[in-house]
Amino acid sequence: MRNRIKEIVEEKYKEIADSGALPKSEVASDHIISVPRQEHHGDYASNFCMVMASRLKSAPRKIAEKLLPQLGQEALFERVEVAGPGFLNFFLSPVFWQKNLLTMKEMGQEYGKTDVGQGEKVLVEFVSANPTGPLHVGHGRGAAVGDSLCRVLAMAGFDVTSEYYINDVGNQMQTLGRSVFLRYQEFFGKDVDFPPECYQGDYIIDIARKIAQEYGDRFLDDEFTKHAEFFINKAVSEIFGGIKKDLEDFRVKFDNWFSERSLHESSLVEETIHELKKAGKIYEKEGALWFKTSDYGDEKDRVVRRSNGVLTYFAADIAYHRNKFERGFQKLVDIWGADHHGYIPRVKAAIAAMDFDPDALDVLLVQLVNLIEQGQVKAMSTRAGEFVTLREVMDDVGADAARFIFLTRRCDSHLDFDLDLARSQSQENPVYYVQYAHARLASVFRMAKDSGIVLRAAEDVDLSKLQDPEEMKILKLLAGFPDMVAQSALALEPHRISYYLTELAGLLHKYYTKHRFIGDDPEVTQARLLLADVIKTVLKNGLGLLGVSAPEKM
Repeated sequence: MRNRIKEIVEEKYKEIADSGALPKSEVASDHIISVPRQEHHGDYASNFCMVMASRLKSAPRKIAEKLLPQLGQEALFERVEVAGPGFLNFFLSPVFWQKNLLTMKEMGQEYGKTDVGQGEKVLVEFVSANPTGPLHVGHGRGAAVGDSLCRVLAMAGFDVTSEYYINDVGNQMQTLGRSVFLRYQEFFGKDVDFPPECYQGDYIIDIARKIAQEYGDRFLDDEFTKHAEFFINKAVSEIFGGIKKDLEDFRVKFDNWFSERSLHESSLVEETIHELKKAGKIYEKEGALWFKTSDYGDEKDRVVRRSNGVLTYFAADIAYHRNKFERGFQKLVDIWGADHHGYIPRVKAAIAAMDFDPDALDVLLVQLVNLIEQGQVKAMSTRAGEFVTLREVMDDVGADAARFIFLTRRCDSHLDFDLDLARSQSQENPVYYVQYAHARLASVFRMAKDSGIVLRAAEDVDLSKLQDPEEMKILKLLAGFPDMVAQSALALEPHRISYYLTELAGLLHKYYTKHRFIGDDPEVTQARLLLADVIKTVLKNGLGLLGVSAPEKM
């Protein structure tokens, strides 16, 4: 709708300019059609006259007053007003809002789709938790954000690929393998000094027990170094299998599982370092190799290979982002923990140094989740083994509640996750509030069927019966769903969907308590049932973008 209004404004200006009533000028295409915050300012507002004022060397209100008579002739508008210094406020006709319901009904589950993305290839990399332990609730929030963002981007017309980067190289792998090896020795009664830097969780003991049960004491009298690869691979396989299962049950889908090890095995890391060194962008100092990231906006240069010959994680990340661009992706979205904030400039610097566009990378930072139960915050420490896993939360409150609550705030804001609230079946529970709206409408259609009411084809329904102010408010909110999805995609903010659904559910619940969908007037009943059907569809489509189910009964 915004684009249509924009076209009308530009067309009318050209007509008036051709008639001589306004100077001829190149029409500004950067004017904005927005939804006013206050209803009395109209359904949409335009700053066209203010943008054109400098070109025409005329006051915005004078331009607006010339445009007003022409715009008022458009059947789309009930009226157009000039406000403030020269804003155009558009009030769309009730007939438009009523007839627009037919378009929504016809599109059904496709309603909400746009082509704003124009097929741009986007890679969204998220979760990417180290395979050193099960996913905790912080990973769960990142998973919900990433997966929902992929769904939103796809609906907005982007060509989206989701990816999990497996950090299966480095010291952490050695520490993981050693942790399992020591617990394996303990299983057979050996007195073991278990270092504090090793992974402490019970899951390490479980993996060690499985190895002992399968292989017996075969490795008991050997040094860890002799069987390091075996214990590392066993641990990663076991842990990663659990991660994949948790994500699957959390309704998170990945198109690619990308192994860091593959970057090294393909020699891409070494090749990239060699090319950057040859180009003078990497230099040697005190036996180490340094990347000139300060030349590309970072606060200082960064080490890519230490003096002992060991590559840094940054070295692999440089090659990984090169690989992303070389696979043809035009836009990269990385979703990281909030503690990685300082890492953004160096990655962007590396991208620029490799002659790719650093602005093609967007990084979303996911803040911590405070799990609260009976007013108390639960402790979270991965290495100490004192953390609540995503699996525990799913088993407790369900995937629906977890996903929805994770998406009730911007991902870079701290989130208090109240387990008691998530378990409750009350209107204070945000997911229950929205799902109940959908279930409530499903019950309306069961009631209509039981009453013998046959739903007419949408085009045969008298939509003029939808004239109540609350009906108009719902119609306007429903009409804004595609634009809201598009804006959510462009801003990379999937939480906007939960805001929208909560508002729509609120209007529905309020309407339900004041009006009857099935009444004495068959014409009004048919119109209201059509409205109910579209609301139900939009609720389902929106919940689908969040990866949340839309129950028929609750």
